[in-house]
Amino acid sequence: MAEDYENMTVADLKELLREQGLPVSGKKAELIERLAGAVEEEDSPVEEVEASSDDAEDDEEDFFEDDDDWDDEEDEGHVAKQKPVLDEATQEALALRAAQKKKTPSFRRTEWFRYKRLSRSGWRAPHGMDNKQRRNYKYRGSLVRVGHGKVAAARGLHPSGFQEVMVHNLNDLETIDPETQAARVGKTVGGRKRENIHARADELGIRILNRRRNV
Repeated sequence: MAEDYENMTVADLKELLREQGLPVSGKKAELIERLAGAVEEEDSPVEEVEASSDDAEDDEEDFFEDDDDWDDEEDEGHVAKQKPVLDEATQEALALRAAQKKKTPSFRRTEWFRYKRLSRSGWRAPHGMDNKQRRNYKYRGSLVRVGHGKVAAARGLHPSGFQEVMVHNLNDLETIDPETQAARVGKTVGGRKRENIHARADELGIRILNRRRNV
């Protein structure tokens, strides 16, 4: 049974664990060990109760045989993305940061509406002596200030709660903790190496934050 689990992907193993109501966190070896333990418990010597009547079994078989629309192949459903293992304090900090972000104004540089190239350049602090934004004229938008900072406990975390780790090769994946950290593949990584990184991350149970659909 363990050999069969070795040939399965991490996503398939997690789906089996969800069906049995078991936790899905950890690396591939831990998932296999968890499934094997569950199978051993099921195979423990328990008196099997035979069916009360053979007629009921025959009726069930006839029911499925007569159904022409029955499809043995299960549709591949949506596989939920891996979630981090967070303590209550971090969860509260993430919720507070999300609430703070809703109240944070959008910071736009001076006269961003006048020129298209300025609207794409992000924030730039005004320095002109007569600049209306620097002088806090209300109609010119908000300035970036210290008071707009978010809660420190959640600073630097991905919205999902993972700590982002930049990855450029397979060796970088070995140091990642799949329960609290997630990988982000560098933009300079080629398609072939990126595909190998994705495959290795699936084996280790590591989430890729910028996974491409065609890789």
